[in-house]
Amino acid sequence: MFPRSLFLMRPVFKLTLSLLFLSILIAAGYFIPRTVNFTLNAKQDDPKEALYYQRLDNSQVQCLLCPRRCVIPPGRRGFCGVRQNIDGTLYTLVYAKPVTLTLHDPIEKKPLFHFFPSALTFSVATAGCNLRCKFCQNWEISQARPEETHNFAFSPAAIVQAAQRAGCPSIAHTYVEPMIFYEYMRDIARLSQKAGIINVCHTAAYINPKPLEELSPLLQAACVDLKGFTETFYRDLVGASLAPVLEALKILRRQGVHLEIVNLV
Repeated sequence: MFPRSLFLMRPVFKLTLSLLFLSILIAAGYFIPRTVNFTLNAKQDDPKEALYYQRLDNSQVQCLLCPRRCVIPPGRRGFCGVRQNIDGTLYTLVYAKPVTLTLHDPIEKKPLFHFFPSALTFSVATAGCNLRCKFCQNWEISQARPEETHNFAFSPAAIVQAAQRAGCPSIAHTYVEPMIFYEYMRDIARLSQKAGIINVCHTAAYINPKPLEELSPLLQAACVDLKGFTETFYRDLVGASLAPVLEALKILRRQGVHLEIVNLV
C-alpha cells in the first residue's frame, strides 16, 4: 500500500505534469495563447491627429466625437482620457496601440448570437472609455489611461494581416467602448473590408450622429450594450444620457448594419 500522503499529492502531480506538457507544446509551436498581455518592443509612432473636433479661441479645442462635446484646454484630455489637446490640435493617444488582442474569440462572446454563428473573430481593444459604468466588467482597461496599461504597437495593416494569418473571418472592436478609438477602428475596417474580412463592434453607442453615419458603411454588425431604459439610470449608473444611444440605434438600423441589442443582467 502507498502512504496516504502520496494519494493526497496526486492532484499536485497531475497539475505539474499538465503544466509541463503545456510548456512543451508552446515551445514546440503547437499552441499559441489566445490572449497576450505584454508590450511589444516596437517603435511607438507619434500621436495621430483626431477626427471630429473644432478649434476654439486660446488654443482650446472641442471634441465632436461623442455627446459630451468636451472643451479641452491645451495639454489636457477629454473625458475619455485618450484624446488630448497638444498645442491647439486634438490627438488620439491610442491609435495603433491596442491593449488587448485576442485570437479565435467566439463571435457569441461579443455577444452576437444571430450573425455568423460559431464563427471565430479577432478581438481588438485599447485603453479608455467615454462612460463611467458602476458595473463595468472590464474596468481595468476601460477606466485606465493608455500610459497606465501595457500596450501593443500594431498598425491597422498589422491587425488585418494577423487576422488573415489566424484564419479569422472577422475583426471585433470590443471590450471597451470602441468609439473612443474611432480613427483606429475606421482604418482597420477600411483595410479589412478590402481583404474580405468582416467588421463587427460591441458598443454602448454613445457617439454623435455624424461620425456614426460615416463609420456605419464599414461595419457589418453591431452589438449595442443598452445599459438601462431610463435617463435616471444612465445619469446615476452610467454617467451619461440615454437619448443619444437611442438615436444611434436608429442610425445603425437605417444604415443597414446587422443590429443586436443586449442588456447586462
